[in-house]
Parts: sequence; C-alpha cells; structure tokens
Amino acid sequence: MVKDYVPVASLSLTHVNYNPEDPISYICAFLALVPQALIISYVSLCWATREVEIIFMLAGQLSCEVLNFGLKRLIKQERPNQMNGKGYGMPSSHSQFMGYFAVFFSLFLLVRHTPSASIRSGYLSMLECVGLSLLACAGALAVALSRIYLNYHTPQQVMAGAAIGVAYGLAWFGIGSFLRESGWLGWALDLQPVRYFRIRDLLPREDLAEGGWQRWESIRQQSRNPTKQHSKTSHVE
Repeated sequence: MVKDYVPVASLSLTHVNYNPEDPISYICAFLALVPQALIISYVSLCWATREVEIIFMLAGQLSCEVLNFGLKRLIKQERPNQMNGKGYGMPSSHSQFMGYFAVFFSLFLLVRHTPSASIRSGYLSMLECVGLSLLACAGALAVALSRIYLNYHTPQQVMAGAAIGVAYGLAWFGIGSFLRESGWLGWALDLQPVRYFRIRDLLPREDLAEGGWQRWESIRQQSRNPTKQHSKTSHVE
C-alpha cells in the first residue's frame, strides 16, 4: 500500500539561500544568522545575570522587530527581482536589528558604563570600550551588506532598515536614561515580583566577571589559610 504523499516545508528561521561556489556568499550566509545568535545570547544573559539593563535592551530589540513587522506590511515594497526570500523587503529587518544593537551597545559602553573608582582597575578601559563599540558597528555593517550581496534586499531597503534601527536605538537608550533619572527604574526594582526573580542593576557600575573573580579569590584565600582565620578569631575572643 502506497502512503499518501505529505509535502514538507523548510524552517525559514534559519534557512538562507546562497551561492555554494562563491566564498563571499558562503560567509554572508553565516552573517544572516547573527541576529538569531544575538537573541540566544540575550536570553542566556538575562537568565544567568538577571541584570535589568540586559532585560531592557532585549525588550527594545524585540519591540524594534515588532516595528519592522508593521512597517513592512504598511509599505508593502517587494524584494529585488532576483529575489531570495519571502515577504516584503522594506525596511530590511536584519539591518534594522543590527542598527539598534550596535547603537544601544555602544552607548551603554561609552555613556552608561561608569564604574566606581574602587573597582575601575578591573574594569574595561575607555580604549577597550571604543574598540568593542567599533566592532559592533563593523558587525552591523557586515550583516547589512550581506543582505544586498545575497539579493534579499535592495540598497535602499537596507539603508532604511539601518536608519530606523539606529534611531530606535537612540530613542530606547534615551527612555532608559529617563527611567533611571526619574526614579522609575528604582521603583520597579523594589516591586515584589522583580525582587522574587532577583533582578538587579549592577552592570553599569560593576564588571560582573571581575566582581565574581574577586569574590572567588577571597574564598580561595580563606580556604587556603584556615588556621590564620581561626587564630585571628581566637585572638579576638
């Protein structure tokens, strides 16, 4: 008995068309997956650190995607004639995604990232912050150009997406600054559900890796010198 034929579909979330004979096209195919990788990183960091700054940045990233979804269906501009991909093309969601990410990430490092003097020695230097910001911008540019190279978008669609993403990143960072300065963020962090999930706001003032390392070193020193600790306690008594 012959079974009925069931058509199959492709999971478009990670499906990328490229020219296998072109090395640049191959690289561009991987660049197309950068937004998905960043979303995974966002969620992992939110869960691992419970930092409100990362949660707020992710909320802005997702709302920027919602804006792109609405704009595409409002403008209804088709993709290039040699089209790779379904749906509308204006504005490019990849370039908008990366535009927002690069701007917010850079502003955080260069503006909001202000450690206290007591922990500055283990913190990122301004030169490192500038380098990471330039790297994020270069990555955003590479992803945007890859969309043109792979014929998913026209240059105009990519530039429009990037401009919207940059503007949205600036606006969302400004909203975050307002929430901090007005005290609304502090009020929200005191809410019982927020406290239950251990959400905190250490990232602008502390290097989480360096702070954890210092606490670990302190614990190791105490475990290596238990007799000194005991003698100190006995002396006090």
